[in-house]
Amino acid sequence: MSFSSNVKNEICRSVVSNHCCIEAELAAITRTSGTIFLKGTSGISIEYTTENAAVARRIYSLLKDAYHDTVQVEVRKTNKLKKGNSYKIKFNGDSEELLRDMGLLNALEMNPFDLDSGIPFPMLEKECCKRAYIKGAFLGSGSISDPDKSYHLEFVNNNEKHAQDLSNLLTNYHLKVKIITRKNYFINYIKDSEQIVDLLNIIGAYNSLLEIENIRIIKDMRNNINRVINCETANLSKTVDAAVRQMHSIKIINRTIGLDKLPEHLKILAQLRFDNAEASLIELGQMLNPPLGKSGVNHRLRKIDAIASKILEEEKENNDH
Repeated sequence: MSFSSNVKNEICRSVVSNHCCIEAELAAITRTSGTIFLKGTSGISIEYTTENAAVARRIYSLLKDAYHDTVQVEVRKTNKLKKGNSYKIKFNGDSEELLRDMGLLNALEMNPFDLDSGIPFPMLEKECCKRAYIKGAFLGSGSISDPDKSYHLEFVNNNEKHAQDLSNLLTNYHLKVKIITRKNYFINYIKDSEQIVDLLNIIGAYNSLLEIENIRIIKDMRNNINRVINCETANLSKTVDAAVRQMHSIKIINRTIGLDKLPEHLKILAQLRFDNAEASLIELGQMLNPPLGKSGVNHRLRKIDAIASKILEEEKENNDH
């Protein structure tokens, strides 16, 4: 089961007791997963479709709680690739009344071709109703990627006005929501992990929220460990390269003028480096008497490198002549 399904299943287990919240959640589900059908020359019917069994049960329960009418559920097999079920929930009550209650019909006359697909904000004056609407919108059109792979949460809208209204509603919770078009759909999406956690908190998916937080902690630990390893590897590489260069310089001096020609303090350090090829600058400094700091050791080794470079330049000039 996908992470997105787990989130929806968790939401569906929450209890809705207030009638206003039932209507707010149904208003969102009707706009996102409901379909209106004409019956003959007059009259309409409303059907809801979903591939999530928990969401189907949720829609059935909300309709029964709100209208006490007959609600019919049909189960069908989806295509062979998904190998799952598709659930169709048919509302057999007064569909026109439902549409008016959901804020889809505002006119006195029934016109199924002139529906208000935007969010019915007058229904969402209470904080609980705002959260219920967002919850319903996620159940009807939301999805979230596996946080182990990426952070992405989105709502798929058939209507641009609903997408804009949903973006405005989520902005009230300081969520940075972006809208893109995908084929004939309008997508509200969030990619920031902290923002996704905030949204899960709004819709009451607390277990899923904790799961994402745990994954974020593990990812942060991995990233920190990788950064430390990369830093140490880079420093070690620099140390090894410097030691190889210093050994090369000492061998050049020893082959040409001899280490005895060096000033005493450089001679001692050159011999220490030659005998301790893998020692760090700090370790070399501690071997000196009196001990010398890292910067002091580095300064003397640079002088040895400069002497070796000068010897090579003189050899090149002599060879050219």
